[in-house]
Amino acid sequence: MVGVGDKAPGFALPGADGTTVTLSTLKGKPVVVFFYPKDDTSGCTAEAKDFSALKEAFSAAGAVVLGVAPGTVASKAKFIKKHDLSISLAADEETAVLAAYGVWVEKSMYGKKYMGVERSTFLIDKAGRVAQVWRKVKVPGHAHEVLKAVEAL
Repeated sequence: MVGVGDKAPGFALPGADGTTVTLSTLKGKPVVVFFYPKDDTSGCTAEAKDFSALKEAFSAAGAVVLGVAPGTVASKAKFIKKHDLSISLAADEETAVLAAYGVWVEKSMYGKKYMGVERSTFLIDKAGRVAQVWRKVKVPGHAHEVLKAVEAL
């Protein structure tokens, strides 16, 4: 389980814009990685819209915001277009990055067990270390809380 003070696990994921997003190329600036369960669902849409609404404030603080979820690049691109999102999204089709961060977990709904994403956010500092972790995120107010943490770095 990745925790505060740990070196953030590196990754190279396909971005919705056709580029490859790598953590190593973002070193030197704070990075907010929010892991969400699924494109275009109510909670995930609200979270992505909240981070998008604060993109300028994150940028002003020198930070990059990246959303990561299972699914395809095409699904991420459609999600961005449908909701006019301004943040970057990346696809973790193999769920390897989700597993590396400890957010690919066994969940249960109506007595049925399945693997899925535990909504979580990681703030990675300029040196590539985890500065703060939010697990089992409740969406309302979360993006503002993360922004405050970025501004305090």
